[in-house]
Amino acid sequence: MNRMTRPLVLAVGLAALLIGTGDVLAQGSGGRRGGNFDPAQFQQRRLDNIKQALEITKDDEWNALRPLVQKVLDAQAAVPRGMRLGGRGGGGAGGDNANGGGGGAAGGGRRRNGVVAAQNPDAQALQQALDSKASTDELKTKLARFLETRKTNEANLAKAQDDLRKVLTVRQEVAATLMGLL
Repeated sequence: MNRMTRPLVLAVGLAALLIGTGDVLAQGSGGRRGGNFDPAQFQQRRLDNIKQALEITKDDEWNALRPLVQKVLDAQAAVPRGMRLGGRGGGGAGGDNANGGGGGAAGGGRRRNGVVAAQNPDAQALQQALDSKASTDELKTKLARFLETRKTNEANLAKAQDDLRKVLTVRQEVAATLMGLL
C-alpha cells in the first residue's frame, strides 16, 4: 500500500466504525441519554453490522463465520487493557466494551483521579494495591500477574484472529481489519 492510500483507507475504516458504533449506541439507549441499555441487543446489532460489512448474504456462510467472529469479539473483550485515561474524577455511568458489558468508561471499570481500571480482576487488584500504597514487592507481584494475564489473553486473541482470517476472502479480511476485528 503506498503512502497516499494507507491514510485514506484508515480514515474510511474509522469513519465506518464510528458510524456503526453511533447507530448501535443510539439504538441501545433508545436514542437518548439515560435510556435502558440492552447488552444482548447491542451484541446482536454489532454482529449484524459485521455480517453486513463482510458482505455475507447466505445464512449458511454466516452460520460458519459467526462462531469465529464471536470468538474474536470475546477474546478482544478478555484482553485486559490496564489503565485507561478517563475524564476528570467522578463516577462513570454508561459506556460499553467490546462484549456488551455495561457501566463505567471502561466497560464497568471504576474511575479515580482521571484513571479508569478495566473490568478485569488483575487490573482491579493492581489498581487497589496502587491506591492503598502497597509495598513495592506487592506491586511487583500484582503487576507480574496482570502482565501475564494480558500476555495469555493477547495470545488467545491472536489465535482467534488467525482462525478467522483463514476462512475470509481478501475483501472480507480488509473489511474485518478496518472494523478492528483483525
